[in-house]
Amino acid sequence: MSKVQDAATSAALTTAVLQAPSRHPSKHLRAWLETGLGTSLLQFVAVAVFFLCWEVATELGWLSEFLMGKPSGIWARFVSSLMDGSLLINTGYTLWEAVLGFVIGTALGTVMGLSLWYSKWVEQLVGPFIAAINSVPKIALAPIVLLWFGTGLLSKVVLVVSMTAIVALIAAHQAAKDADKDLQALMFSMGGNKHQIFFGVVVPASLPAILATFRINVGFGLVGAVVGEFISSKYGLGNMIYTASSLFELNTVWVGLFMLMLVGFILYHAIDALERVALPWRTDGGRPHLQM
Repeated sequence: MSKVQDAATSAALTTAVLQAPSRHPSKHLRAWLETGLGTSLLQFVAVAVFFLCWEVATELGWLSEFLMGKPSGIWARFVSSLMDGSLLINTGYTLWEAVLGFVIGTALGTVMGLSLWYSKWVEQLVGPFIAAINSVPKIALAPIVLLWFGTGLLSKVVLVVSMTAIVALIAAHQAAKDADKDLQALMFSMGGNKHQIFFGVVVPASLPAILATFRINVGFGLVGAVVGEFISSKYGLGNMIYTASSLFELNTVWVGLFMLMLVGFILYHAIDALERVALPWRTDGGRPHLQM
């Protein structure tokens, strides 16, 4: 009996030791760095070190300021363009073009892609045309779009729609095809019609893939807007970058590029917020993590 008690005591002590928090400083530091605040601080330090190395390399002549720009010059140009309002105006134009085209193109492509689930014959009929349209680089359509719709806002939105709609269509169509067949058969056996199966099974099953496509289309939306502004525009970050590059003002070019990164970053996190609302069961909130 004493051997059993000793074994139980040993097991209890082992469990207590394993569950006790480690007092090793490196593990405490690692645990803190893995928190949201620690990760953000580490990211900030990495960016600061990158720009510091860039600045020092330019000052020492290792990098050409004429060809690469300079962080201090970029900051000065950013402040001046922010103060005179030109940066906000250009960013607003590009953001409006990208968001408007993204919403129209993604909604149109998603509806069309899901609708192909209704008819196998229509799917086979339009399948080759979808593949052919998808194979054409959408940037090649820019001159035609600008010729048809002019040099204003409409041409930029149409170009963004052309780039986002086909991606959303293919993703939604594939997601609808991959919807659970057994669940569809079960719903049909219980008396469900085609519309009830579509809205009760196919659409909910397709939502994760559709929302994942939104992230891809955010980038395509910005690409379409900037390409249209490259070709013909009075405003926008694309026009700002193109004009500055023609004048070899690299600092201004970097300001435009960093603003595009910032806009894409904000839109990407907006899609994340939308996903948390639409698909709350896919978030990691409250989920336990194994600490190694």
